[in-house]
Amino acid sequence: MKTTNNDLDTRLIDALAATRSSTRLRAALIAGTRPDERLVEPLIMRCGTEPDFFVRDMLTWALTRHPAAITVPKLLEKLRSEAAQARSQALHTLSKIGDESAWPEIAGQLLRDADDEVARSAWRAAVALVPPGREAELATLLSTQLGRGDEDIQLSLSRALIALGETVPSLLGVAMKSANPAVRAHAIATERLLHDPDSEFAFALEYANRIANTGPAPVGDS
Repeated sequence: MKTTNNDLDTRLIDALAATRSSTRLRAALIAGTRPDERLVEPLIMRCGTEPDFFVRDMLTWALTRHPAAITVPKLLEKLRSEAAQARSQALHTLSKIGDESAWPEIAGQLLRDADDEVARSAWRAAVALVPPGREAELATLLSTQLGRGDEDIQLSLSRALIALGETVPSLLGVAMKSANPAVRAHAIATERLLHDPDSEFAFALEYANRIANTGPAPVGDS
């Protein structure tokens, strides 16, 4: 019996929701190897619910294999989804596609999204897509998020800021004078990472918190 393209599409779509992650991974791989615009919507929908990191990564890769003219508008729609994972994965995929037309949708409320993972994805996407000459504007927006989240979230923001270049030191200088000790500590730790990219962020943040809350440790204090 001959297998038609429609049969293949249906089987792939069903496989994207299979119980076994290995089956879903293979389905996403096939979808990227044989691009078909009819698969774009199912791939995007699956991104919003897929629990496995490796499958999500393959779904993103599959979407990058399709024309941006088709994928980008549909991904931008997902930025307004009520589901945090749908927003986060759409942001991640947009950053991988690299279409700067997505910038206006990203450089706004999503940078301050209530969900930490969505905000982190927005920071990364914004840095990847910022138009030339607007790095300082983005750095200013990102600096308002200093002090937010746990250590991993703060490290992500620090890296995003550092990637934006020469305007960052002055912004950090202002943040170090904040009335909020969490903001001061994050700014101090980011400045240390800026000057020493190989430094251990956790240690830098711990030390920065000590300075921000109690002042520098006495000489010889461990």
